Amino acid sequence: MAETENSKDLISVLWSGADILRSKMDANEYKDYLLGIVFYKYLSDSFLIKVYDMICDDKPESLKEALEAYKEELKGEYAEDLVKEMRDECHYVIEPELTYTYFADAARNNAFNREQLQKAFNNIEQSDPIFADLFTDIDLYSNRLGTGDQKQSDTVANLIKEIDKADLLNSDAEILGNAYEYLIGQFASETGKKAGEFYTPQAVSKILTRIAIAGQEEKRGLSVYDPCMGSGSLLLNAKKYSEQPQYIKYYGQELNTSTYNLARMNMFLHGIVAENQKLRNGDTLDGDWPTDEETDFNMVLMNPPYSAKWSAAAGFLQDERFSEYGVLAPKSKADYAFLLHGLYHLKNNGTMAIVLPHGVLFRGAAEGKIREKLLRAGNIYAVIGLPANLFYNTSIPTCIIILKKHRDGRDVLFIDASKKFNKGKKQNEMLDEHIDEVMNLYTKRETVEKEAFLASFEDIEKNDFNLNIPRYVDTFEEEEPIDLNALLTDMKKTDEEIEKVEGEFLSLMKQLTSTDETIMTSLNDLIGMMEGK
Repeated sequence: MAETENSKDLISVLWSGADILRSKMDANEYKDYLLGIVFYKYLSDSFLIKVYDMICDDKPESLKEALEAYKEELKGEYAEDLVKEMRDECHYVIEPELTYTYFADAARNNAFNREQLQKAFNNIEQSDPIFADLFTDIDLYSNRLGTGDQKQSDTVANLIKEIDKADLLNSDAEILGNAYEYLIGQFASETGKKAGEFYTPQAVSKILTRIAIAGQEEKRGLSVYDPCMGSGSLLLNAKKYSEQPQYIKYYGQELNTSTYNLARMNMFLHGIVAENQKLRNGDTLDGDWPTDEETDFNMVLMNPPYSAKWSAAAGFLQDERFSEYGVLAPKSKADYAFLLHGLYHLKNNGTMAIVLPHGVLFRGAAEGKIREKLLRAGNIYAVIGLPANLFYNTSIPTCIIILKKHRDGRDVLFIDASKKFNKGKKQNEMLDEHIDEVMNLYTKRETVEKEAFLASFEDIEKNDFNLNIPRYVDTFEEEEPIDLNALLTDMKKTDEEIEKVEGEFLSLMKQLTSTDETIMTSLNDLIGMMEGK
């Protein structure tokens, strides 16, 4: 069976799981239930597959067969060894009666007990710090699931039965990961404004990642950092373009706890081992992170909240991330605070790509000073203008700024990609062909009429360090010259047609009669006006 078909099957099962909850709550809430329970199934199924492999050195025919073999082995003399080995391998252990396979069977026999599912969640959370508080957002006793104990329990049981149709035994991590990503995208589409917190559209993710990884595709042990990681989709894109994906080290931070949990699940579902992911729930601007072990990275990818508020407290002028700029990003617009944080954590030979609103290219005051300092240091490498209405939470056009830590030149490449999109119902969409066009312009790094301009430092200085793209890329299209003779002929023809129609209308008016004198007077006045015109 083709991978895409397998992936579609998986998506349709997961989506029908969403249908069970859709009438009860909005997408922002039911995504936590659905994605959390799918994740528990993934943990349970992969545990049973590994257990069976350890016992029988083979792949099981079914998860039920794996569960039976596991139960049997736990009765034997090597039970303790097996449990220890599984804990080392997976970072968690699931008891037979807490496996998803057991729950699904119980649900089909109307014997499901949600207390057991809660216990299963708690056990995972307590098994290793990497799973701490992972299922916090799933309230199995919520009134939103139904009124009263029975209805709530039935909703959870129905969800478990539906999701059990997803065949994870014969799907590799990439298929499940992609199905999960697809769901996150669908939720983003349904929840609209709130979605900007956790989702960067795939097209934008692809451009950011392809640019930041360029020249580093073969690097073993590539490190990727996203200090506003949302659901982790942007970080995970590096895996698609690296030639050594199993060695990538992922670092990410996220302020919103629900979204942070989503990112952790997303990592595991894409087969990222615990040792290769360092994710943190925290405020990127208020407290710098990471500050120990790895502190700078080969790739920095960012899609921060646009023009967010931050404290901009004077103490930050002593913070190493901001101190050399002499001013701080304004309280009402943290855009440059995010940008400088990312740049601070970039390796000397790395590349950073960040999405921000166009205002950062031309606003003055403190932002103007920071921008000038970056340009004088040669940190800004390229600016790409994106189409409007690409994101779920804002229709404003955005731009990508590409930064380097140390380089010889101070020129800046400007690309206007604002027209490279297909119009969608809700959002505009950049297709792969549009992305390839942008990448070609970026790689060529030369002036292309109406599309790109390589500006020297002198050009930028002349423009007072204003980086507004239309100052550099002239997309003005001259209108075709007007043929005045043809226009006059058309106007004459139109006048003749109007005259003819008015004449016909007048003769119709003259045929009208009425016994009412007032109406006849008004009618005659109107005819007189038209004739005297």
